[in-house]
Amino acid sequence: MNIYDSKITSLREKVNAAHQEFDLAIQFHEAWKLAAYDMDLQKRMGKSYATHTFNVVLNALRREMLLALMRLWDRDSKTVGMESIAENFRCDCIINTLAAKFENQDLEAEAKEKWRKEANEVIDLVDKYSNGGTQYDLLNKLRNLRNKKFAHREVKQTKVAVAKASLTDKEIESVYQDTLKLITLLLSIIGTFCELEEFAGVYRHYATFFWAGVRGEQTEGHPNYRSPINSTSDL
Repeated sequence: MNIYDSKITSLREKVNAAHQEFDLAIQFHEAWKLAAYDMDLQKRMGKSYATHTFNVVLNALRREMLLALMRLWDRDSKTVGMESIAENFRCDCIINTLAAKFENQDLEAEAKEKWRKEANEVIDLVDKYSNGGTQYDLLNKLRNLRNKKFAHREVKQTKVAVAKASLTDKEIESVYQDTLKLITLLLSIIGTFCELEEFAGVYRHYATFFWAGVRGEQTEGHPNYRSPINSTSDL
């Protein structure tokens, strides 16, 4: 038995767990994004009682997406841990062991080359969010948001802390897209072909059917809609 077989088993378990977690993030993100940027939907909601719950749903979707996303970047040894996964690829041992399953030497060499390239991309992406990386501060902002507001609730926060924790949709989207690419690469390396962007498109398609029927009670089509009274008709 190869000494790296147990490491590969652990790696597969972590990658599969990451896939399941990110699948949740995709569903929450696609449902939120479609509604958050649909101007026709915003117009249909208008200023109504229903709009309050509409906003509650959007906030919940956003919150759950961020929680799922940050679970992938936890550093606890019991969690998925993107950094711990990337460490497996800093030497060729894992890649060589994975490729050794091919009896044909040409196929083995081809697999090594492909997976080594993907593994290097994994390392580059993770290093980008590690200490000293270009996106390290951004990931820390997300981590602080999760720790201090979502997972826990700090009673007192300084103005500096609040300013540092502020995040734009564009920043969050960049972390989401990098993580999507990261999980896609990892699934390829362990031999599970899965185009996550296609799955995102499916969830996006489902969301269009749901949000198409959503409207405020002041918009025609809502069960509680009442036509405005035409004062001239009573004369």
